[in-house]
Amino acid sequence: MAGSGKKTFQIFFFALAILLFSSNGSKLSVGARSPSPSAANTVTPSPAPTAIEPPASVDILAATPPMGWNSFNHFGCSVDESLIRETADAMVESGMAALGYQYVNIDDCWMAPERDADGNLQPDPQKFPHGMKALADYVHSKGLKLGIYIDRGTKTCGGLPGSYGYEIQDANQLASWGIDYVKDDNCSVVGNLMDDYTKMRNALNATGRPIVFSMCSWGFPGMLVARLDVAHLWRTSSDIKDNWDSMIKIGEANNAYAIFAEPGHWNDPDMLEVGNGGMTDSEYRTHFSLWAIMAAPLIAGNDLRSMDQATRDILMAPEVIAVDQDPLGIQGVRLSSPNAGKGFEIWSKPLAGTNTRAVLLLNRSEIEASMSVRWTDLDLPAGPAAVRDLWARSNLGIYHNGYGAIVQPHAVVLIKVTSVESHAVAPFVLRITME
Repeated sequence: MAGSGKKTFQIFFFALAILLFSSNGSKLSVGARSPSPSAANTVTPSPAPTAIEPPASVDILAATPPMGWNSFNHFGCSVDESLIRETADAMVESGMAALGYQYVNIDDCWMAPERDADGNLQPDPQKFPHGMKALADYVHSKGLKLGIYIDRGTKTCGGLPGSYGYEIQDANQLASWGIDYVKDDNCSVVGNLMDDYTKMRNALNATGRPIVFSMCSWGFPGMLVARLDVAHLWRTSSDIKDNWDSMIKIGEANNAYAIFAEPGHWNDPDMLEVGNGGMTDSEYRTHFSLWAIMAAPLIAGNDLRSMDQATRDILMAPEVIAVDQDPLGIQGVRLSSPNAGKGFEIWSKPLAGTNTRAVLLLNRSEIEASMSVRWTDLDLPAGPAAVRDLWARSNLGIYHNGYGAIVQPHAVVLIKVTSVESHAVAPFVLRITME
């Protein structure tokens, strides 16, 4: 992959450590209003602060999870030139671009039904009358990048020309248009999955243009995809649906592959459904929080031209985005908990810096839950730590040994925890969050 870096020992070590830690029976408290007084007042010797820094490599394509927009979740096949131009405008005017959203991705149904006389892909002349080069130029003029959809089989999922046997020709065609991101789907297949995607990866690299390559094989394609540097991101699930059950199950499945995520290579649990109407605002915050702590690509799938304020507030939450885009590039994982089977989960993601974690208290159940976590559960030293609420963007104070909150059904509390050497210690109290 052009510009990609190899996995560093530091990234592998910390990702592996987190995975091993998640299965060691960590004692997470769910249901108790606060830790027992004796536990809260017990301080064990703290190890020296551990600074975790991002890899020193530069010029990695997709060094952080890609951020942008895709047409499929909201518009399906109803895609045309005007929509893409207006979406690019909205991405800039809304402030999304300033927060890191940069890819405007056209999904299926952009092509004409047949290739041209020379075997080239061509855009549907009714939908894209000015062609893809002109559209790419417009998107680039906004400081953004244009993505496009192809399929590794003989036909796309919408029945249009696939790229099987045309990998080099199609890669050169897309590069000549100025395409910056390619999503390669998995319909009408006749070849071997790894062979087909490797051929397209090689063809894109040979163009000399930096193009993010996204494998859409509807499930984790196997550890070779990361080891052989086949793609910048790969789907780990079937298509997401705009409902709670689909979203939460996909997040759970994606958790299993955390060790393969690193700068330049990302697990992709599919595009965001935030703002499409099938979930509550609270559930959409959970959706966005879960994708952020998993270092997932943040590809919006709603109509950016008509977002309500609640949708804007979720997609443009700067400190939640910062968790996703943390340069360390470690995917957060769900920690072991005796109550995880009841739907009360603790997720943790190491962040760059000294003894710093993003922590997600996730209530998947239908009832409110009192949830708490100890610093030692997060592989942090016991003692005082600063806690910040990342949705409220407010400092909550210094907490000794752990933190707890009441979490509403289908909701989350997302905090940043940073160990401190010495500070006035706030009591370990329960913070109640209301919808």
